Order: sequence, then C-alpha cells, then structure tokens
Amino acid sequence: MDKQAEYVLRTVEERGIRFMRLWFTDVQGFLKSVSISPAELEVAFEEGMTFDGSAIDGYARIQEADMIARPDPSTFQILPWRPATQVASMFCDILTTDGQPFEGDPRWVLKRNLRKAADLGYGFYVGPELEYFYFKDTSPEPQVLDRGGYFDLTPLDVAQEYRRATITALEQLGIPVEYSHHEVSPSQHEIDLRYTDALTMADNVMTFRLTVKEIALEHGIYATFMPKPLEQHDGSGFHMHLSLFEGDENAFYEAGSENRLSKVAQKFIAGLVTHAQEVTAVTNQWVNSYKRLVPGFEAPVYVFWARNNQSALVRVPTVKAGKPSSTRVEYRSPDSACNPYLAFSVLLAAGLAGVEGNYELPAEMMGNVFNLTSSERSAEGIKRLPETLSQALDVMENSELIAEALGEHVFDWFLRNKRKEWDRYQHHVSRFELEEYLPIL
Repeated sequence: MDKQAEYVLRTVEERGIRFMRLWFTDVQGFLKSVSISPAELEVAFEEGMTFDGSAIDGYARIQEADMIARPDPSTFQILPWRPATQVASMFCDILTTDGQPFEGDPRWVLKRNLRKAADLGYGFYVGPELEYFYFKDTSPEPQVLDRGGYFDLTPLDVAQEYRRATITALEQLGIPVEYSHHEVSPSQHEIDLRYTDALTMADNVMTFRLTVKEIALEHGIYATFMPKPLEQHDGSGFHMHLSLFEGDENAFYEAGSENRLSKVAQKFIAGLVTHAQEVTAVTNQWVNSYKRLVPGFEAPVYVFWARNNQSALVRVPTVKAGKPSSTRVEYRSPDSACNPYLAFSVLLAAGLAGVEGNYELPAEMMGNVFNLTSSERSAEGIKRLPETLSQALDVMENSELIAEALGEHVFDWFLRNKRKEWDRYQHHVSRFELEEYLPIL
C-alpha cells in the first residue's frame, strides 16, 4: 500500500469519518457514488469495490455487468457540507474484472490522452471559468433571484452570500479559487478556479459542480449548469484556459516572438481552430447547448482566433508582465454542463494534432466578425460552429481525431446516446410553435 493510501486510512481514523463515498462519472459526465464504511476502505485500496456496471450509462452490457471501482487516494477530501456525519470522498478509476482499465471510464480516457502528451514531453494544464445560475427552484418557469449584471456589487446581487459560502467550501476541499463575480445575466454567476494539471482539474470541476448545488440547497434555492435557461439572456459558458508545460517551463511562451507565443503555441492554436467543429459535440453535448451558440450574445459562433477579441473562439489573453508561466490560450465555446474529462481530452487531442502535424497558424482576425456578411466570412475562410446537436454529431462521426481521442467504446456510445436525445427533441412540440402557429394555421 502506498503512502497516500496510508495517509487516507490514518486520517479517516483520526477524524472519525463515518462514510466514504467513492465517486466516478458516466459518459455524459454525471457524478456517480458508491458509499462504503471506513472498515472496507483498506480492501477498496487493495482490490477495489465491485459494482453493477450495466446500470451506468455508457458502461458495461448486462452480460458483462461486474466492474471494479478503485479509489485514487490522491483525491481524498472531507465534504464540508456534511460536518455532523463526517463524510469523505475519493474519485475512482474503473477497472474490468481482470484488473484492466475500463475503456468507457471518462477518467481513463483523459489519462490516456495525457499519457500521449507526456510521451511528447508535455504536461497539460487547464484553468476554467465556470458560469451557472441560481433560481428559486427547479420549475420549468425559471425564477431569478436578482436583476444584477456583470461585476455588480450592489443589493441587486442578493446571491453574494451563496457565492461566498461556495468559495469557502471549495477552499475547505483544497480547490483554490482565483475570482468570483456576478455575470451578465440576471441570477448568473461565475467562479474561476486556479489552473492545475488537467486530470486534477477535471476532478475539481466535478467536485465544483456538486459543491455549488449542495450550497444552494442549504440555502433553499437551486443552482443549475444548464447552458441556456433564459431565452433573452446569455447562457453559461465554461471558458477553458489551456497551456502545455515542459517540466516547469511554459511551452507556449517564447520571449521576443510575436505575441510572445512559441511555435508550439501557434501550432496548438492552429489545431484547435482546424478541429473546432469536430470537438463541438463533446464540448457542447446537449440540445440546449446550441441555444447558447447563437449570434447576439457573448458566446462564440465563428471559428477564428484573436488576441483580445471576446467574440473569438480561441483567444490569446495578454501575458502578465514578468510572468511567462501565465501564457495560455482560451477556448470559449464549451458550456459548463459538458463532461470535463472528455472535453479536455478532445481539446488536447486537437491541439496536439496541430503540434505533431506542424499546422500553420491562420491569420488573426482583428475586426468584428459579426459585422461581416456571409460571403465576406467565406472569403476569409471563417467557418461557423455547428448550429445544432445533430450537425455537431454529423461532424464528430466523421472525425478520426475524435474517434481516437475518445476510444471506440466511448465514441460509439456517445454518438448513439446523443442521436437518441436529438430524436426525442425532434418529436417535441415547443411552446413557440404552439403560440406562433396554432392561432393562424
């Protein structure tokens, strides 16, 4: 047994932990949990805990039901919203009964892509900006809590206390927060996490989403990461700040170069731009995701890169003076309801394809792309992101890059599941149709 596992066992005993939750995710990114007693923890470290994988979306078939969840002791955390019962959690790696990594485990998918980056000499780091809404309840008629706007610090922002309580809980969980503020839309908020390696960050994002919801419930309200709950307002994005490191050195930084971007960074950006349409089904996986990716709001619609252009899909933020480690690229289309393990995987694969394939960086777009006509955008070679989940799946289905990044199991299951979601949506008759057409047709 390694030292981290021994530390967990000792801490559980010293702190009187009564319940241990073993966490993992399904392919869609929903958090799953198996609860065990502390007495079973040592066995869980050594052998893993067997569970019925056929009950989890994207996992095993009924005839191959048994799977093993093996906890990762480096992810141990005591949950601050259960102080009376002393509950702790760990993320798990999912194994088959013969002890091999299960190809349908999103955490394994990310690990496999990170190993490819490591073979090329790179570590992959992510810093996320996560947006979400507070509503009074889960009613299909969302009731906002305030009329606040971007960065408001007034009585309009009645949810300041909820945000503060969430940040306190995240810090107790060992998840550092850089910024938080009210977002553009009523009752919308943003919390930015400090960048770290992609695997840790994917775990942190899953913990973050649960924490936001738990703290909201404690205050008698509801928090949602639905991409676009309010028709007339901006949706919730998941802006991802991405960087490659070689050891302790930021591989995206090069002093004296244009924009201080290294050749590696330029090729990585080229990869993101080239494969943007292919990755969109994963970074924006819900029917509702495409209600956010429309003109007239702040979400990106067109595929191009720029430095300080907020409408760009790929943006290069200004590097802080004397801090080359802050060199990064921001990918702006994902929404906060995606599966972070899979989203990080496909974005890393797209960027590395540019690095390995020596992609040429397209020209930077300096002006407002929304002011161009369709023919002018075509002349500039500017493509549009998929407009619907169905379009995104069509592009993904023909992408060798995404098939390789996700692996055959997840790739096939994801396509089948999302096609079913689109079919259900096509059958739905919306209120818009009834109000628009019923009185006149």
